[in-house]
Amino acid sequence: MTRHKHPVLAALAAILAIVALLGCAARLLPEDMQSLPYVPYVIALSPWFALVALIAFVLACISRRWFTAVVACACIALQVWWQLPYFRNGHPISGAAMSAVAQVKPSTDDAYARVMTCNVYKGQANAQDIVDAVRDQRVEVLALQETTEPFLKELANAGIYDYLPHSTIANANHKYYSNALFSSSPLESPADAEFESSASDMPAGTVLFDHGRLPVRFVSVHTTSPSTSTWDLWRRSLDEMDVLRSRTDVHYVLMGDFNATTDHAPFRRLLGERFQDASVASGHGLVFTWPANMRFVPAGAGIDHIVTERGVRVGQIKTIHIPGSDHDALLATLEFAQ
Repeated sequence: MTRHKHPVLAALAAILAIVALLGCAARLLPEDMQSLPYVPYVIALSPWFALVALIAFVLACISRRWFTAVVACACIALQVWWQLPYFRNGHPISGAAMSAVAQVKPSTDDAYARVMTCNVYKGQANAQDIVDAVRDQRVEVLALQETTEPFLKELANAGIYDYLPHSTIANANHKYYSNALFSSSPLESPADAEFESSASDMPAGTVLFDHGRLPVRFVSVHTTSPSTSTWDLWRRSLDEMDVLRSRTDVHYVLMGDFNATTDHAPFRRLLGERFQDASVASGHGLVFTWPANMRFVPAGAGIDHIVTERGVRVGQIKTIHIPGSDHDALLATLEFAQ
């Protein structure tokens, strides 16, 4: 009879393998079940279950628990399959694009854009740091979520309009928080709300690139966050964005806090065959933006996104820590097809 070694390690391996298995099972749930209580939180941490499974696999091998090792290995394989697009989908942007966005003064005369989004956490983010990031990173279009009237005044005092003089700001709702969109170039057809949403009004405006030949419509996005009282509302707010996919005459860039990762089925359905997540399209690896305000705890979920039409090339995605916010800002270089 075979004696198993290290019973404590074996037990720990089994527990971790079960945790990893449950994490994978949550990711595999049908879309209508992913809004069950707490399931969105579990799915948001999906990539980390690969690490849990890896530890379980090592411990199972040490303790010679081969069935546990097989289960852990299967979980690792699933997570690698799901997260691999973040590492292999990249198509480098052109040298012309890199040169254009490196200019001191942003310009929309070309087909390239430097864009940034940030949830400012109920107006508690440091306005000066946001303006400094806009200046230093030569941002052309900025999307902000959870702004307040006092914060917008701080942003103006910090000099945001020196760099991005054009803006459209949604009417404040959702406990007096609003969303905003800023641009270095005029915003054509500005709208307080691009579509009807139960979450928040999402402002939009069109920027003309490539000497006016390439209109791109930007939207500042903020969906409902999942909580004990909003599980169904979370999914509903994502479902409501489907209307954008049917507007085939508009070239969209959606930026903001989607409160979902690419592991959530409702977000993947939103992307469909038309849209792409910029972090995935970049091919430079996983990008985490939340939570960003916990000491000694790194951001572990990628719920902020820059979503573009398929075919848009994306430079390496970058996160920027903004003091006072619970989200890191997300920055990208976009190269539109000409």
